[in-house]
Amino acid sequence: MSDRSDLLLAIADDELFLGWRNSEWTGIAPFLEEDVAFSSIAQNEIGHARALYELAARELDTTADELAFDRDADEYRCAPLVQLRRLEWARTIARHWLYETADEIRLAILKASDDSEIAGIASKIDREEAYHRMHAEMWVERLLATGEGRARFNDAVDELWPYALGVLDDALRPELRERVEERLGRKLPDAEPVPRGRHETELRQLWEEMTMVRRSAPTGARW
Repeated sequence: MSDRSDLLLAIADDELFLGWRNSEWTGIAPFLEEDVAFSSIAQNEIGHARALYELAARELDTTADELAFDRDADEYRCAPLVQLRRLEWARTIARHWLYETADEIRLAILKASDDSEIAGIASKIDREEAYHRMHAEMWVERLLATGEGRARFNDAVDELWPYALGVLDDALRPELRERVEERLGRKLPDAEPVPRGRHETELRQLWEEMTMVRRSAPTGARW
């Protein structure tokens, strides 16, 4: 597998798994409008995953659906941050904000790529991700506005910080730290990144759910 296809799969896997995790709030979010917002964000993330899989599939002589659903759980390249199941609002917002902050840094590099296909798809994704960042920032501001919200959000950020570092390569992590610390107005704890390639127990559980219908079909079935 080339470095190019490996990069595409890593980002596509991030977007796919985060989309599924965000969709878990549909019907149970604390506010009606957040049912709609997180459902829309989830749909966008999965759409981004499909676009990236399609680009990788041409190089790997396969299809986007096969890349998304026919690999074994251990073959996914997603960062552990998006694997975690966190059905608690402050942690969901912390992950949402940390991921979008890291993704903005990553997309900026990809938009400047000499590979016109990667630069083009990164630009398209970034235009849609701008709304995700606005949504995340709205909630950060809201949580930081009260003592209880600030405490819960800061605890969630500290818990997820090692996972957030794992979304990016070593060279980009200092910028992530600078942005997060500037927004929070405090220093973050020193932490070893939870690296890409590590699989949390939640990954296989989600993979079982995500691929259940496809695996139930006879081999070679077409959808």
